[in-house]
Amino acid sequence: MSRREIRAQQQQGRPPVALPLVVVTVETGGTLIVTVDGAPFAPEAFAPAWRRSDFGRLMDCITDQRRTPVRVEVHESDGTSFTDIITPSPSRRSRPEPETANTETVLETPAAPQLVEVAAEGFIPGEDIGVAIIVAHTDASHTGRARALLEAAQFDASPIGEVVLIGRVSGNYEIVRRS
Repeated sequence: MSRREIRAQQQQGRPPVALPLVVVTVETGGTLIVTVDGAPFAPEAFAPAWRRSDFGRLMDCITDQRRTPVRVEVHESDGTSFTDIITPSPSRRSRPEPETANTETVLETPAAPQLVEVAAEGFIPGEDIGVAIIVAHTDASHTGRARALLEAAQFDASPIGEVVLIGRVSGNYEIVRRS
C-alpha cells in the first residue's frame, strides 16, 4: 500500500490495514530464528529448535493462533530474502466431529483405502506444497522433495490422470502423471 493510499484512508477515518509480521531468519545449519511482531516465537518447551522442515507446521501454528493472515519475511543465510502473505487454512486443519454410535449398532471396520504416492523434486525445503486436484496439502522435506499420499479414488478423479504439486512459496510446480 502506498503512502498516498495510507494518507487517504487516515483522512477518511479508516486505519491502514496491518498484518502480523513474521520474520524467519535461516541460520547456516538450517535452524530457524522466528519472531512475530518483534517478539521471539520459540518451539514448545523441550522441543528441538525450529528447522527448515518445520516451516509449514510453523506457519500453521502461527496462523492458527492469530486466526488471520500474516506477512512473512524469510531471510536466508546466504543473504537472499523473500516475502509472502500466508493465510490460515481451516479446511486443512478442521476435522469433522465423530458421530456418536448407537450402542446396539454393530460397527463394521471399513476396508483400508488403496493409496497412490505422488512425488516431485525441486521445492524449497519446508515449503507448503499444494496438491491439485486440491484434495490435500503436504510439506517439502529437508531436501526439497514433496510427497503426498492420495487415495486411488482421489487420483482417479482426474480424467487425464494428472496431479499438480504447487509450491506456495517457491512458485515451483510439478505435473505428475499416473504410471
